[in-house]
Amino acid sequence: MNSTILRQRATRGIRQSLRAETFFGGTLTRRLRNSHVEATILLRGARMAGLSETPERRMPKAPLIVVVEDDRFFRDSMRSLMKSLGYTVETFSSAADFLASPHRVETACLIADVHMPAMTGLELYRHLIDAGYAIPTILVTAYPNEADRARALNDGVVCYLRKPVDDDHLMRCLHTALLPAEPPDEDP
Repeated sequence: MNSTILRQRATRGIRQSLRAETFFGGTLTRRLRNSHVEATILLRGARMAGLSETPERRMPKAPLIVVVEDDRFFRDSMRSLMKSLGYTVETFSSAADFLASPHRVETACLIADVHMPAMTGLELYRHLIDAGYAIPTILVTAYPNEADRARALNDGVVCYLRKPVDDDHLMRCLHTALLPAEPPDEDP
């Protein structure tokens, strides 16, 4: 047989005979069967490529959505909706509970009720901005007020939604809130 046919058969045999992959200490090892030669392929620097020993580290973490709502039923409903959309969710019954938590740093988007005891959703948003936490915020309310809406949007709130919240509108707001900031246009 000529050497080209032998190489093709050997290549086909190796491709079809993958038996196991083992990842250990930054090295990926592949062992092949049905071959006269056991081949081991070492991929050094796999950690730099984003691989690690545990599956949790290989999977990107879903953005954290925080819901601050004093109404338990609405809070639980929002938790279920956010989880069904694939987000990581933390919920709080008051602004004070959220501010006392360690989640401010990792929050990708805040959904807060406008009318809550002690601190309103808009006051929470302003407090976070003043403290240096520019968290994209969506405000929801059962009692919409055009003046409050205009003030909130002018202050930088992403969306101001009326309860009951339309799921499609909320998803558009989430998409907007989670978009990475676009770089400013440069002058030519």
